[in-house]
Amino acid sequence: MFELQTLLLFLAAAMVVAITPGPGIFYIVARTLVGGRTEGLASSVGLGLGGLVHVLAGAVGISALIMASAEAFALLKIVGAFYLIWLGLKMWRQARIAEPAEIRTTGARRALREGIVVEALNPKTAAFFLAFIPQFVDTTGSVAVRFVILGTISVALNTSVDLIVTHWASKARAGLAERPALIAKTRQASGAVMCGLGAALLAARRAT
Repeated sequence: MFELQTLLLFLAAAMVVAITPGPGIFYIVARTLVGGRTEGLASSVGLGLGGLVHVLAGAVGISALIMASAEAFALLKIVGAFYLIWLGLKMWRQARIAEPAEIRTTGARRALREGIVVEALNPKTAAFFLAFIPQFVDTTGSVAVRFVILGTISVALNTSVDLIVTHWASKARAGLAERPALIAKTRQASGAVMCGLGAALLAARRAT
């Protein structure tokens, strides 16, 4: 289905993309520092599932339609951006109104759902898949199937990196356990990062 040279080139390029620090990695770090290893892992899986939404949508042409429509792109961007900002403000507020030991974590299930929503509402992810994957897809045969295969591989690599980032972020969080005041400031910083990611998404422009 794929030539070996093309597949190896894709794997190399996808790995470089996966390990390059971006919004996804910063999101995972913020969630792990706030909610711990369990929520970080759930958020990583959530982002992966949200990425698969874009892969499937791209395969059937939905993402292409959204990227071609300025209105649809703007709506998806605004909804996704304000969702991120809302999450960030919630983190900031919880860090300020409660003592560090009393701040409740989100929970794995909610972290998973929020991860899915954050990634599924990110039009930049759709733009990336539509610009990146087709370069490695042979137009002979089933293009949609090949798009899904390569997209799934890309999502798996991204999720693997996110899981590694979660591991190290949770270790950093454990090192802060004896410093409650610093934990509160870290949670505020994580909330600020989330708001910053939302603002960056608002500034995103539709690919031409």
